[in-house]
Amino acid sequence: MTSQGGATPNRSYDRSWQEIEDMLEQAIAKRKKWKMWFEESKKNGDREGMKDAARNHKALDGVVKTLQWTLGEEGVEHPLD
Repeated sequence: MTSQGGATPNRSYDRSWQEIEDMLEQAIAKRKKWKMWFEESKKNGDREGMKDAARNHKALDGVVKTLQWTLGEEGVEHPLD
């Protein structure tokens, strides 16, 4: 598979399962913070803050699902479906 620039990316494949699990925990924590930021922005009537928080929360949904899928977590469908 090629990258957007057309060249094949150079991959090391040297991530440990523990690194992937740690990243999943970090992504879940960040997603939770963005959810709290959304609620705080909503309470304060900050529409720009709400948009930023919603966008980042949604992006982290994709990260979390992809990492869960990578780890073979039961019940997680393919992230591109």
